[in-house]
Formats: sequence, C-alpha cells, structure tokens
Amino acid sequence: MPDKLGGGDVVQSTFIMLKPGAVEKKLVGKILARIEGEGMRIVALKAIKLGREEAERLYAVHKGKTFFRELVDYITSGPVVAAVVEGADAVSAVRRLCGVTDPSEAGAGTIRGDYGVSITKNAIHAADSAESAGREIALFFKPDEIFS
Repeated sequence: MPDKLGGGDVVQSTFIMLKPGAVEKKLVGKILARIEGEGMRIVALKAIKLGREEAERLYAVHKGKTFFRELVDYITSGPVVAAVVEGADAVSAVRRLCGVTDPSEAGAGTIRGDYGVSITKNAIHAADSAESAGREIALFFKPDEIFS
C-alpha cells in the first residue's frame, strides 16, 4: 500500500532498466542523477546480464510484434542496470523524465532525447503503469533487496 507524502501525494514504486548502450557509454551515473534530481529515491539497484528467458518475460507484452526479437537481442547483448525507484507519482514522473520511446521524437532534456540512439536503443526502459511496475520489480528483485 502506498504511503502518503505531504500535500496528498502518494509514494509509488516503479521499475527502470538502463539498457546495454547506456551502460557501455558510462551514462549510468548521469541517468540515475537525473532521476534523483527529480525527487525520486533509488531503493534497489543491481547490474545484471539478462538471459533470453528473462528478457522475453520483461517484454512479454510485445511478443508477436515485429520489433520483439530485436528488442530481446539488444537487451541481452550486454550488462544492464535494474532499479526500483520510489517517489510521488513515480511511474508518470519517471516516464516524463525518460521522454517518448523514439529518441528522435523525445524532447531535449529527456533521457531518451539526450542519450537514445533508436527506438530499441533508447537508453532506458521504464514501466508504463503501476501494474507493469509491480510485475517487473518482482521479475528482478526479491522483497529483501528493496529498501523503501
């Protein structure tokens, strides 16, 4: 159950994953600093290398779409950084900070607009709803790895 912040805001958790290109380009600290700069708190963090099965579970909603294989191939191509982020309206706040999926359409000052290369190689994955966040967090973190 979410906790209340002052002013009626609700603390919410969301899931993010910095993609292999962001890790390779040494952007992890910059991206996490932006998220913290928006008032979010990182409550779980780990560097991992996804297997195909994990990647397919993460992107199960896209199974059958033309880009699914490319997405799975890319996310398994190198290490990623997974995190649970907590804050006021975290899902929406983090999605706004990330910008739209296509970096060519994401605004300057957004993570994808500044660091993304293509729709697949867009630097960061962010849960698109509270339900997705809960499912994705459970895929990568045990409850005792999250420090709310």
